[in-house]
Amino acid sequence: MTLQQQVSDQFNTLYGENPQTIIRAPGRVNLIGEHTDYNDGFVLPMAINRAVWIALRPRADRQVVLYAMDFDAQIRIDLDDLQQGEPGPIEYVKGMAWALGQAGYELRGWDGVVKGDVPIGAGLSSSAALEMATAQAFAAVSGFTFDPPVMAKLGQLVENEWVGVNSGIMDQMISAAGQKDAALLIDCRSLETTQVPLPGGTAVVILDTSTRRGLIGSAYNDRRASCEKAAAFYGVPALRDLDLDTFNARAEQLDEETRRRARHIITENARVLAAKQAMSAGDAVGMGQLMNASHISMRDDFEISADALNAIVDCAQAHGGCYGARMTGGGFAGCAVALVDAVQADDFAAVVTAGYTQRTGLTPSLYITAAENGAAVIS
Repeated sequence: MTLQQQVSDQFNTLYGENPQTIIRAPGRVNLIGEHTDYNDGFVLPMAINRAVWIALRPRADRQVVLYAMDFDAQIRIDLDDLQQGEPGPIEYVKGMAWALGQAGYELRGWDGVVKGDVPIGAGLSSSAALEMATAQAFAAVSGFTFDPPVMAKLGQLVENEWVGVNSGIMDQMISAAGQKDAALLIDCRSLETTQVPLPGGTAVVILDTSTRRGLIGSAYNDRRASCEKAAAFYGVPALRDLDLDTFNARAEQLDEETRRRARHIITENARVLAAKQAMSAGDAVGMGQLMNASHISMRDDFEISADALNAIVDCAQAHGGCYGARMTGGGFAGCAVALVDAVQADDFAAVVTAGYTQRTGLTPSLYITAAENGAAVIS
């Protein structure tokens, strides 16, 4: 049974009628461009065929009553008395209501059922999918327009101000504005987007290491602080504004850690722009080489990889059908991503699964995925 049918049936069970509206908002995988978003740089993600679904109907008051199927929990939110609570999925719903209210939107309450199949904590942006699904739900019942860049900015505000993670805007932007059959080059300064088709005959495979990390912690925020320190040293608004030659001219004056972290961002931005050209030309080999180089940079310069991520990337790169592979997401655990020959995708998944398990003792989950549209009202 599809998730759409599951949330619809559960809604009918709870309320004795069918939902008036069904919303879908996807997770994402980032093909290349990691930690560049909060440096005003470039990213190349795609929305995936895993998503958060909400079935709902409007209420006459300003209460949100939401049943979360994945947690078997019913949550009630008073839009006139939003209070921050313990970290958890409900905070993204409350935070989105808060951010929309801050922006001046008049919100109406709703009854809903939510369920998703974006793995939580895997680096596939389950939180952004929930934020954008929530924004679409409020738009549907409150009568305002869901504008992807505007909603993405509000989703980022939720992460930064409500949840407390100094993340960039990539996750919300791709969940809001994704396009079927294409990755999306996002300029994280202007929020301009360009569709970039996947090279013909290729498949994108997500490699979930079955390890998890919490994004709320010092490691992420420390790296952002290092980037801001380097930008201030060079007198530029963000590391996006530095090319490698200008950086190298004074790099020795930075401490080693700041130097390495800044070098990752500068070289990664260049790789994203090169990846756009490679993919647009149908050059799967060139794209794969850029992905491999990106992984090395994240492993050695930005230091956000981990043993499990390195192991699964090694297993992927060793397969003859793999053009390239890299860790993806915030880092430290979660997922990698590979570009593979579509004909060999099933064999790739089987061989990598066996090799990774033999090497680590862990059982991974591999998803052969497709690029999907962003958040939308489905019915």
